[in-house]
Amino acid sequence: MDTEQIDAYLRHIGAGRPAAPTTRALHELHLAHVRSVPFENLSIHLGQDIELTDKALVSKVVDARRGGFCYELNGAFAALLRALGFDVALLQARVYDDAAELGIPFDHLALRVRTEDGGDWLADVGFGAHSELPLAYADRGEQTDPGGTFRITETTDGDLDVVKDGKPQYLVDPRPRALADFKAGAWYHRTSPDSHFTRSLVCSRRTESGRVTLSGRTLTTTVGGERETTELTTEAEVLAAYDQHFGIVLEREPHVRENG
Repeated sequence: MDTEQIDAYLRHIGAGRPAAPTTRALHELHLAHVRSVPFENLSIHLGQDIELTDKALVSKVVDARRGGFCYELNGAFAALLRALGFDVALLQARVYDDAAELGIPFDHLALRVRTEDGGDWLADVGFGAHSELPLAYADRGEQTDPGGTFRITETTDGDLDVVKDGKPQYLVDPRPRALADFKAGAWYHRTSPDSHFTRSLVCSRRTESGRVTLSGRTLTTTVGGERETTELTTEAEVLAAYDQHFGIVLEREPHVRENG
């Protein structure tokens, strides 16, 4: 990323350029990202390709004003952090389902970020309703975040379990990976009828006071813990909601594609 691209990315998320890659700077960038760039899977249902390269991911987030799922959001964020001087490693993780069963390898992409002042953090701007701030990578106690209470525990195999409010979220393999390593996982989630991404539509963003989510034609806003749900009835209302709440301008309404 050149200086112009970095500045455009920072403007898009409403963050200033940090003077140095410090822990404070990482926290500010992380919070700005989750509040500005939505977690969404619209490309899957619009028939759009998902290209896992730094250039393509940054272009989607910054130029196209879109979001994405974990590979895209954390991939783009990693490119920004590296350009700002942070030490970033891509980590593969397997996600727990509601029955606490693990998903496929490379199910999820998370980041290990080391800062100039000695911080070591698990950063994740691509897991939907997760932590607002990075988690201390080596801390094995409870970590309180606006998004919940988190704990990172080490398994007997040396992997890391990430738990939110007592519920397992995903299992992290601490070995650094390359972005290209996640292509099979991204392909699975784009195409498999077993992937929840092919079976539903979601676009969700953290706000200063809560969260806003558009799932199909159901718009849910949460403010101070109070949820309000609105059923949209026309394509025009849906497209207006994507624009108003997420800054996403679409030519047509996405619909869940038929599997099989």
